[in-house]
Amino acid sequence: MASYMPIKLLENFRAVFYAPFYAAPALGAFAAEGLDVKIEPSPDAALTMQTVISGGAEVSWGGPLRLMFAREKFPESDPIVFCEVVGRDPFFVLGRAPNPGFRLADLYGKKLAKVTEVPTPWMCLQHDMRSAGLDASRITLAPDRPMPENCAAMRSGEIDLVQVFQPYAAQLVESGEAHIWYAAATRGPTAYTSLNTTRGYAQKNPDILLAMCRAMYRTQKWIAAHDGKELAEAIQRYFPDLSRTTLAACLEAYLRLGLWNRTPTMYREGLEWLRDAALAAGLLRTRFRYEDVAEMSFAERAIEEDPPSP
Repeated sequence: MASYMPIKLLENFRAVFYAPFYAAPALGAFAAEGLDVKIEPSPDAALTMQTVISGGAEVSWGGPLRLMFAREKFPESDPIVFCEVVGRDPFFVLGRAPNPGFRLADLYGKKLAKVTEVPTPWMCLQHDMRSAGLDASRITLAPDRPMPENCAAMRSGEIDLVQVFQPYAAQLVESGEAHIWYAAATRGPTAYTSLNTTRGYAQKNPDILLAMCRAMYRTQKWIAAHDGKELAEAIQRYFPDLSRTTLAACLEAYLRLGLWNRTPTMYREGLEWLRDAALAAGLLRTRFRYEDVAEMSFAERAIEEDPPSP
C-alpha cells in the first residue's frame, strides 16, 4: 500500500447532505487507500476554492458553481473537479398545508423565505421557474435571514413557504408545522458538490487523487447498499446536536431522492444545467465546457479498478 503525506481536505461547511464525505473516514475508506486525510473547516464557504488555490489546502469539497466563479476570477490557477459526490439539489420548499399536486406556479401569491447563506439554491429554483416559462420575480420574498430564523417565521405564520435543506425540512415535517411541496432533487442531475483541487496539484499528485476517488467509490458503494439508519449510525459523531432518529430520517429522505452519486464521475448534464442556471441569473459570464471544469480520468480509473465496499 502506498504511503502518502497528510492531505488537508477543506470542509465547505457542516451539512447533512455532505454525508458521504463524513462516511468515508468513518468507514475507513480513506485509510484503506493509505490516505492520511485531515478534514478541516473552511474559513468561509465563499472562499473555500480560493483557499485551495492559494495553497491553504490540497483538496476541498464544495459546489462546482464556486469553482466556476474561481475560474473566472483566477483563470491561471486552473481549478478542477475530479470527483462528484452530490449530483442533485438537496433543498426543499415547504408550505404550511399539504400540496401533493405541487406545480411551480403554486409559488405565486405566497410569501417565500429563500435561502440566503449560499447562492445556489435560490438560483436553481429561479431557473426551474424560468425553464417552466414562469417569472420568479413575481414571487413575494421575505426579508433575507438565515434558515433557522426562516423556520421560526414559518412556525409563527409570518411566511407561507420556506426553502431549506435537511435537517430543517425533517424537523418542520416531524412537528407537523410544514409539509414538503417540492424536493429540488426531483428535477434531475444538478452538479452540487464535488472534490476540487488545482490542475497543478493533480499533475504532481495523480496517485493521491486516484486514491481519493477510490476511497469515495468505496463509500458510494456502501451508502447504496445501506439505509438511512445505518448511515446515521456511521456518521452520528459529526452531528452531535441531532437525534439519531432525525438524522436517519434526513438521510433516508436523501437516499430515496437519489441525491448522492453511485460513482465518482460527474454527470455532464448536471454541470451544464448548473452552468446555464448561473448564466441566466447573471452570476457567470463564461459558458464553461464540461471539459474545462471536470477532470474525470481519476474517477474513471477508480471505477475500472473497482475497489470493494468497506
